[in-house]
Amino acid sequence: MYQFFTENEQICDGRIRITGSDVNHIKNVLRMRPGEQVRISCPSGSSFFCHVEEIQTDCVSLAIDRPDDCGTEFAHRVFLFQGLAKGDKMELVIQKAVELGVYALIPVAMKNCVVQLDEKKARERTKRWQAIAESAAKQSGRSLIPEVHVPVSWREALALAEELAELVLVPYENERGLTHTREVIGGIAEGAPVAVMIGPEGGFAPEEIKSVRESAHCRVISLGRRILRTETAGPATLAMLVYALDD
Repeated sequence: MYQFFTENEQICDGRIRITGSDVNHIKNVLRMRPGEQVRISCPSGSSFFCHVEEIQTDCVSLAIDRPDDCGTEFAHRVFLFQGLAKGDKMELVIQKAVELGVYALIPVAMKNCVVQLDEKKARERTKRWQAIAESAAKQSGRSLIPEVHVPVSWREALALAEELAELVLVPYENERGLTHTREVIGGIAEGAPVAVMIGPEGGFAPEEIKSVRESAHCRVISLGRRILRTETAGPATLAMLVYALDD
């Protein structure tokens, strides 16, 4: 079943009106016909199972069959702070993180980042990353589109993570022992917001790890005996959280 997103004001009297680029996608790419079923989500967090009533040149009319009471969102808001990585790696992280239920993604300019972005490039990349997040949200049947923030500095990232989450998980290649990781994840309170801080291709700098260890919100954890690439570490951590905490 295909997934689309719409604004709250496009829902009225048991019907939903789709406009914009999705019209062309429905009409000419998917070649949908009246009667076919779709799932629609809106910014309020509500989702509905619908069927196509009419396809016009500039809009698609849908009739709501029933609300989706179960939804597809993770009970925990998970914020992924990802050290800036090369273009295709960053895009892969965003795609897979959205599929795994992340609530928001915050790229971080760390000391050992290979990629350096000026303000203009950062905003251009953020626009592309947001489009990738939207596409992944549609593909995976999310009820919301996770926001991709403009890149922030390490100091800003640490302060923001402590503000947004009750617990900040920091996977580190020099940390050993999955027993501790299981204990930390197992101790997360029901519904508590969680942040995950992932180092870049060059890894965390010593002073970054030092500031993490000094924070009362942060827990340095291991992801196992092997060293994971930056594009693997984030999705691996999210998968652990889904397995341990999702219904």
